[in-house]
Amino acid sequence: MTRRTVLAIPAAAALSQGNAQSILDLAPPPAGQKIQYGPGEFQFGELRVPPGHDPGPAAIVIHGGYWRAAYDLKHIGHLCEALTRAGIATWSLEYRRLGNPGGGWPGTFDDVKAGASHLTKLAKSKAIDLNRVIAMGHSAGGQLALWLCKQNAIALRGVVALAPVADLRRAWALKLSGNVVDELLGGSPAKVPERYRAASPIEMVPLGVRQRVIHGAADDVVPVSISSGYFAAARAKGDDATLTEPVGAGHFDLIDPRSAAWSSVRDAARGLLD
Repeated sequence: MTRRTVLAIPAAAALSQGNAQSILDLAPPPAGQKIQYGPGEFQFGELRVPPGHDPGPAAIVIHGGYWRAAYDLKHIGHLCEALTRAGIATWSLEYRRLGNPGGGWPGTFDDVKAGASHLTKLAKSKAIDLNRVIAMGHSAGGQLALWLCKQNAIALRGVVALAPVADLRRAWALKLSGNVVDELLGGSPAKVPERYRAASPIEMVPLGVRQRVIHGAADDVVPVSISSGYFAAARAKGDDATLTEPVGAGHFDLIDPRSAAWSSVRDAARGLLD
């Protein structure tokens, strides 16, 4: 499937978009079960599994924050709880970020790969169906979720990328978040081109995995043009990709289960897991 959709939000619902960033101000929900996937302080995940004994679908969730230590997995906890209530187990990954020892290239990437792979071990004792696993990431986490598709860490049914920083060369050129990509990869595209080729999803297509990209049309943190450019590249390479642009939705609406945009996120996950 290759489709680009501009998703209109009804006028009444659009009024709720004014609280776009308030999800960051809410107290986080109770933490999931904390499980180490590695020995380091930040090499852990939080597992939430719906009630019941039969193995069910799961989402590997990767939080955003422009890869910086200032942002951890707590702010994406409401998304994880909502997915779990919808019947999807969530394995929310923490990982070394810029400002943590070993964060950046390659530590951040190594952690995400190891954390995703660890789900195969968890499934031996948890009610998780390894034939029904997706990755989901927001912002920088969206970049990491797309990147994960080609790492052979775990078999994925698809990926839901929410406002992903899917083109690292473009992000570097735009100097997003104080040119954080330069810090993440240790230099410019001219200085370390091999790292951009290895880390930037737009340079990795085709991914060979179904991709559901969702990017709020009113996003002022990550330009929606990054997702439209990525979508066009993925489609040109033959990937099964869609792009949905909820009108009026900002950057944080996509991880806010109270927002009008949330149904498109939930339905994308369900659609990949059915």
